[in-house]
Amino acid sequence: MSVKVGCPAPDFTCDALVDGKVDGKVSLSDYKGKWVLLYFYPLDFTFVCPTEIVAINEAVPKLAELNCQVLAASTDSVYSHLAWTESHPGLKNMAHPMLGDTTHAVSKAYDVLLEDKGIALRGSFLIDPDGVLQWVNVNALNAGRNVDEIIRVLSALQTGGLTPCGWTPGQATL
Repeated sequence: MSVKVGCPAPDFTCDALVDGKVDGKVSLSDYKGKWVLLYFYPLDFTFVCPTEIVAINEAVPKLAELNCQVLAASTDSVYSHLAWTESHPGLKNMAHPMLGDTTHAVSKAYDVLLEDKGIALRGSFLIDPDGVLQWVNVNALNAGRNVDEIIRVLSALQTGGLTPCGWTPGQATL
């Protein structure tokens, strides 16, 4: 399957760590009517990943103001997520679900799976309240993403207007 901007985002249901509990399931369709930031990261217990996850987790209140639900995903299990969040000081208070994509179905559906390694690239996807994919950004394993850019793009998409190069929230649209 190939994901494309302007097309419906692939729905999914999988196990998730939610509020420190491993007994939850999360579906994209649970968030109909909200924007969704779905982001993939390669592995728990690594070096670049916690810097991104902590930054995104700190941005959850700002994203919530923009009617955006955040979902993290990796090919690790929810039990690995639990152990990692309990052992890493910056991850102790996760304010968003962490999906355990152990079957790799979600990573495949969003075209971020490195099949030879069994892990996902650093993919970020903004999905609108109707379930339509509006923005995609995929980084190599060694390059962390920019949370401010995700918020800027989400804000630009929400204007409903045309935003010029370098536009920032509060500036006029075209």
